[in-house]
Amino acid sequence: MRPDLDIVAAMIGRDVRVLDLGCGNGALLEALIERQGCRGLGVENDLEDFHECIGRGVPVTHGDLEQELHRIDNDAFDWAVLSLTLQAVKHPDDVLSQMKRVAPRLIVSLPNFGHWRLRRDLTLRGHMPVTPTLPYEWYDTPNIHLCTLRDFERLVRDLDLKVERMIPVGADGRRTGRHTRLAPNLLAERAVYSLST
Repeated sequence: MRPDLDIVAAMIGRDVRVLDLGCGNGALLEALIERQGCRGLGVENDLEDFHECIGRGVPVTHGDLEQELHRIDNDAFDWAVLSLTLQAVKHPDDVLSQMKRVAPRLIVSLPNFGHWRLRRDLTLRGHMPVTPTLPYEWYDTPNIHLCTLRDFERLVRDLDLKVERMIPVGADGRRTGRHTRLAPNLLAERAVYSLST
């Protein structure tokens, strides 16, 4: 499992209901179900990942998370998770609003377009950066809504959500050193947020 998903699992705790949007191969849900006694549902659009979830025995539905979210009842889950996917959805504000509707606690992780290497590449080299965190060329990226951590936090406030915790992580998904906390918008390549309503 990716190191950043271990951080997510530690935030969630035990014996709760979890909705994992864009759940990929289901590794997080599998760990939450087997190790932490959680109940969960994944939503995955990629057919290969969907079948891998089935193979793992993870409850999953196949479809576009932006459409599937609207089919889920209010307060159906304790936690809703969106890991490294917000930047790829068509309507990030609506996705967060729907997550808030179906669960009182949210976890969102995202790449930080305010990281100093990205700023440097754009400013000094004059081209869209390609990094381990954002490994696509501009013409083939699935990331259509890149933002900085400050941009994300402003949207969170506008949607009346509260940041309970923010953990800066590196490109490898592991926690960064304490120095990153001094200026996360400049120094963190990614971040994992715990939000509440």
